[in-house]
Amino acid sequence: MSKLTGKVAVVTGGSKGIGAAVAKALAAEGASVVVNYASSKAGADAVVAAITAAGGKATAVGGDVSKAADAQGIIEAAVETYGRLDILVNNSGVYEFAPVGDITEEHFHRQFNVNVLGLLLTTQAAVKHLGEGGSIVNVSSVVSRVTPPNAAVYTATKGAVDALTGSLARELGPRKIRVNSVNPGMIETEGAQSAGIIGSEMETQVLATTPLGRIGQPDDIADVVTFLASDDSRWITGESLIASGGVR
Repeated sequence: MSKLTGKVAVVTGGSKGIGAAVAKALAAEGASVVVNYASSKAGADAVVAAITAAGGKATAVGGDVSKAADAQGIIEAAVETYGRLDILVNNSGVYEFAPVGDITEEHFHRQFNVNVLGLLLTTQAAVKHLGEGGSIVNVSSVVSRVTPPNAAVYTATKGAVDALTGSLARELGPRKIRVNSVNPGMIETEGAQSAGIIGSEMETQVLATTPLGRIGQPDDIADVVTFLASDDSRWITGESLIASGGVR
């Protein structure tokens, strides 16, 4: 029997990149998966098609996690479609780099609204349905440890995610719900490609400081998320697991 047979998972921001890889990995282990998307319905539908073609169960659900009604709707769709909820992967996130002199209110609120408020709103909706053995996995970033220049706001959002992970783990622990984060290093995603990061001087610098000598792939993170979502990590909560090829 697969590790997640009979489980139901929600993956926010699941239409591409890390989220898409996570949705496919959870489904491959037997979970029924809600693939959330904010704007790319086509991308989410493609992830669902890939999962169902492989014999899994998945459905695409639109919604902006930074809006309470949408966050509630995403979770309710999972319960209405599959009858329960066992796993929440808070993967939705945005990033934008700027030196401190160029930071604007819009730059700040866009990132905090999705990366922090969105995580809280979706978790708030999910905990009404999660029972004993439930698992929440927050996708953070190694930037909260390496604190790169020109990334003050993004780094702050991920520092907040790490702090929330610890606080929520203590709050939900008595209900036997585990909360952990995975903190990726640089990952080769569609977003990193379109932002010009892959092939840039930034990539060269990261490679030079990565002990394992390569940029990460979405599957590298999906496997860690699957571990944290499954009973293999039943004695782990409140942890921020760095998956960065050794970057610290």
